[in-house]
Amino acid sequence: MRAGCILAFLGAWALWGGAALAQPAGPPEAREGRGAAATDDTEDERSTEGRTPPGDDDSSPGSSPQGAPSKIREPAVPSTWQFATAPAPARGRQLTLAQCLALAEQNYPKVREARARLSHKQARLWEAKTAPFSEFRVAGGAGIAPTVRGTAVYSPNSDVALTSNMALAWQVGIEGLVPLWTFGKITNLWDAAEADIELGRHDVKKEQNAVRLNVRRAYYGLQLARDSLILVREATSRIDRYLGDLERRVEEGDGDEIELLKLKMQRAELEARESEAVEAEQVALASLRFLTGVEAGLDIPDRPLEQVGHRLGPVSRYLEAARLFRPEINMARAGVLARKAQVRLERAKFYPDIGLVLAARLVRAEEVTDQRNPFAHDPANFASYGFGLALRWKVDFLPQSARVAQAEAQLEEVRATERFALGGVGVEVEKAFAEAEAANKRLDAWTRATQFARQWLIKVQQGIDIGTFDAEDIVEPSKEYALRKFSQMSATYDFNIAIAQLAQATGWDGMLSDSQ
Repeated sequence: MRAGCILAFLGAWALWGGAALAQPAGPPEAREGRGAAATDDTEDERSTEGRTPPGDDDSSPGSSPQGAPSKIREPAVPSTWQFATAPAPARGRQLTLAQCLALAEQNYPKVREARARLSHKQARLWEAKTAPFSEFRVAGGAGIAPTVRGTAVYSPNSDVALTSNMALAWQVGIEGLVPLWTFGKITNLWDAAEADIELGRHDVKKEQNAVRLNVRRAYYGLQLARDSLILVREATSRIDRYLGDLERRVEEGDGDEIELLKLKMQRAELEARESEAVEAEQVALASLRFLTGVEAGLDIPDRPLEQVGHRLGPVSRYLEAARLFRPEINMARAGVLARKAQVRLERAKFYPDIGLVLAARLVRAEEVTDQRNPFAHDPANFASYGFGLALRWKVDFLPQSARVAQAEAQLEEVRATERFALGGVGVEVEKAFAEAEAANKRLDAWTRATQFARQWLIKVQQGIDIGTFDAEDIVEPSKEYALRKFSQMSATYDFNIAIAQLAQATGWDGMLSDSQ
C-alpha cells in the first residue's frame, strides 16, 4: 500500500521544480479542507512525551498522556506554495483509533470465537461444581395387575398373571449419593476447570492483541495514504496551471515544445500514481470496516499521521512486561496449573469415595390386598425410605497407575511448552525492540533532514524575492524538501507500526496512546 503512495509522491514532486519556474513565489494563499496553512517552522518536530514502563513509580500499564492538543492536518509543502482547493466531500461516521480498537475487540470474528470458547469453559466449570452433588436417579413405571385378595395365610385367588379382572399398578422411586469425602477428587476437578477458564481468558486477550495490531496497520496506513494523496493532488493542480501557460507560449513560438511533451507525459504518469494512492486508501478503509464490524459509513478524523507518544526504554523493561502480560505465556502457566490439578486428581482415584446414600420408593396396586403384617412380603403395596453412609471404591490400581503416569507426562509436556513460550517470546520482544529502536533512529534522522531541507528552501525562496537567486534555483531545494518530507512521513508510519508490534510482543498495550 505504501509503495504506491511513495511513487505518487515522488512523481508529483519531481514536477514541482518545473512548476516553480513558471511563476515567482508570491504571498501565501489560504487552503480549504484538509490542507490548513502551516505557520510554525517546528511542525516537523516529533513529540518526546513517552510512556513509563512497568516498574516505575510514575506510571502504570494502560495509562496515557492527557491534555495533548489535537492537531489538524497541515500541508506537506511550504506555506508560500499553497493554493485554494475544493472542500473535501462529506464522509461517514468518523472514528478515532481508540474507537476503532474498541469496536474491533468487540466485533472481530476471531475475538468472538475466543469468547465462545471461554463461555464453553465456564459452562464446564459449572458442570464440575454441580455434577458430584447431582448423582440422583428417579425411576418409575405403571402397568396392569390381576386382582389378588387375602393374606399370607389364605387367598381365594390363584397366582395366575392374567385374569378377567385387572387394574392399574404403579411404582416410583428415587435414590442417590451425596459425596462427603473424596480425598481431593472434587476440589482438584474444580481447580483444573478454573485453570482452563484462565487459559480461555488469555486466549481472548491473544486474539485482541492480534486484531489491535491489524487495526493500527490499517489506520496508520489510511492516514499515510491520505497524506500522500494530498501531495499528489496539490502538485497536479499546480502543474495544470503551468501546463496551460506553457501550451500558450509554445503556440506563440516562445516556448520549448520538448519541455511541453515531457510535462504532458509526466502529467499522465501522475494520474496513474494518484490512482494507486486512491486504491491504497480504499483498501485501508475496507480493512477497517472488516476489522471493526462497521459495514458502511466508516471514516477517520481528518488529521495527519503523527508519531505515537511512547519513548523507548531499556529492553529489560519490555522483557519484564512480556513475562507479566503476554497472553501466550499466561496461557502456558494456566496450562501447567490445569495439568497439576489433573495429576492430583488421578492420584486421588487410588482412594475410595465416602458419601451419604439417600433412597425412597413407593409401590401401589389397587386390586392387590395391602399386607399389614410387617413379616409378610408385599411387593405390590409398600413405601420405603432410608439413608446411610456408603463407600465406593474402584480397585483397579494397576490401570490407575498408568493413568497417573499419563497425567504426569502431560504435565511435563506443558512445562516444556511454558519454557518454550518464555524463550520464544523473549526473542520476539528483543526483535521487536531492535526494529523499534532502528525505526526511531531513522525517524530522528529524517526529521532533522526535513528541517534542514526546509531551511534551505526558505532561504532560496527569500533570495528569489529579493533578487539574489534566479527562479530556476528553487528546483533543487523544492525536490529535496519534498523527498525528505515524505521520507519522514514513511518513517513515522514505520515507527508507529514497530511500536505496535512491540506492544503485541509484550502484551502491554497500555504503552500506546490511542487517543487520536
